[in-house]
Amino acid sequence: GAETAMLFASGMAATSTALLGLLKSGDEVVCSAAIYGGTLHLIADLLSHFGIGARFATIDELRQPERLIGDKTKVLWFESPINPTLRCVDVAAIAAACRARGVTSIIDNTFASPINQRPIELGVDIVMESVTKYLNGHSDVTAGALAGPAGLLKPVDKARRMLGGIVDPQAAYAIGRGIKTLAVRMERHNANGLAVARWLEKDKRVATVYYPGLESHPDHALAKKQMSGFGGMVCLDLGGGQDRVERFFDRLRVFRRAASLGGVESLCSLPVLTSQWGHTDAQLAEAGITRSMARLSIGLEDPQDLIDDLDQALNP
Repeated sequence: GAETAMLFASGMAATSTALLGLLKSGDEVVCSAAIYGGTLHLIADLLSHFGIGARFATIDELRQPERLIGDKTKVLWFESPINPTLRCVDVAAIAAACRARGVTSIIDNTFASPINQRPIELGVDIVMESVTKYLNGHSDVTAGALAGPAGLLKPVDKARRMLGGIVDPQAAYAIGRGIKTLAVRMERHNANGLAVARWLEKDKRVATVYYPGLESHPDHALAKKQMSGFGGMVCLDLGGGQDRVERFFDRLRVFRRAASLGGVESLCSLPVLTSQWGHTDAQLAEAGITRSMARLSIGLEDPQDLIDDLDQALNP
């Protein structure tokens, strides 16, 4: 539903080019504290070198987005569902608050995919997708995309030419191939994700399961309102510290142990060693992440094979 879109060599290339193209020294970006680790470090550690300020908001603070926007705020960057906890925020409310104050809203829509959530329809200015994940779908390409109004993306396009984060032709071909099956793949990801989440929720060896499609999820009602499907990402907290989740991780056989997501194969990663690597304990706590969490990307395999693998890996 966007007026225009552009491809990049990676999701981080899309993210960095958008922010550097839209912000200048003295501006401020407001960002969700619960965010992909690469984005957090880019905003917290690199943009400050260029005189760009940053404030990080909790999920509770994002429920009243109008209070977050200051005189210097030019961009509000957020995710929903959030990596890796699958918490959701009110996309339309954030977009409306930004529009009212002339602030550009940008959502990282990677976890939802454009099949399950269409932020442009909800009023968001710019949508970022890590094309590496669901859009390509075959774990063989690294790419990113931005979509939105042509006028708003014009300075970003200029920055892309100068920064050089352009996708190569072979990757572009693979992405075009992958998108042809995006809708049918997402149907299976949605079904498998829900089946695995429901099974995990009933298992007493698991402390907490995070999946927006579960009625027990704190943001289930909101997710139903703004999403047409809940995707293949499931987060579980085993409790008992990092040693226990590492034992679970090492015992997996069908799930591949890798940091990506959104491909045809199921993957498992530990957020504290991957997406939230390098976060302090305070940053982890602010993002709602524990050291005993595992993030599952549910693929297209038979769901019973996945459940059987999780069952044996959870044994003491």
